[in-house]
Amino acid sequence: MKRRDFLISAAAASAVTLMPPAFAAPGRFTSDRISVVVQGSGPDVILIPGLTASRDMWKGTVAAVPGYRYHLVQVAGFAGEPAGGNARGPVVQPVAAEIARYIDVAGLRAPSLIGHSMGGTLAMMIAARHPSKVGRLMVVDMLPAPAGLLGASAEGIRPLADALAGVLTSSPGGRRLLESLIGGFGASDGAGQSDSDVVATAMHELALIDLSAELPRITAPMTVVYATPPAGGGIDPAQVTRDYRQGYRPAPNANLVAIANSGHMIMYDQPQRFRAEVKAFLSGR
Repeated sequence: MKRRDFLISAAAASAVTLMPPAFAAPGRFTSDRISVVVQGSGPDVILIPGLTASRDMWKGTVAAVPGYRYHLVQVAGFAGEPAGGNARGPVVQPVAAEIARYIDVAGLRAPSLIGHSMGGTLAMMIAARHPSKVGRLMVVDMLPAPAGLLGASAEGIRPLADALAGVLTSSPGGRRLLESLIGGFGASDGAGQSDSDVVATAMHELALIDLSAELPRITAPMTVVYATPPAGGGIDPAQVTRDYRQGYRPAPNANLVAIANSGHMIMYDQPQRFRAEVKAFLSGR
């Protein structure tokens, strides 16, 4: 999923400079899979970035929606963060487990979770498997089965995912292709500095994940914000909406919100609309 080029407005940049200082997560929490920075005061909100992304992707949102204590997660191996424990074995499910552990260690009581892309997958995993730990859940531009973004099912895409994972990690040409893909995600938030092995592992796992059967276990109020592209661009906005309605059918109480004329990085492409949705979500409207 390539990101669109974007320019952060001067107003947003100015707002970032006025943000309160950030602090490391409580000293008793240590992990070799994630790090957490805490910023602000108020009700607790955990922000989870997507594949290759830095926690800095949330800067504009945090500045524009004050009054909360934000816990900004960084996945090890992404955006220049050392790979740590994510260099070995699975990535996605162990990272979800570490975020759930962080909630306990930090003493958070039913925080809100907001996750973008892979971060949305992580947030759904936590909310489904630890329902008492999550107060509210927002998923940004992600389906319960990420393969659905390609018009496929998790099982249907397995042969291709397995073959692609082998190609990307077992040959110099595959490595170069993987590095090119990572670079295409954008360098402004450090995504291009991600560890290629961690990215390849996470991509393979995401392709094979299907959380559809777990959605009924989610008890927290759930909002799904998704992007629809401009008409005439080769992708039918109405089809995107149909895909999301179908994908979240096992969660009939989920509030699905479409943001038009946007790419995958909604917080950059349509910042005002995205921030308005975050405000409404956190206030319970």
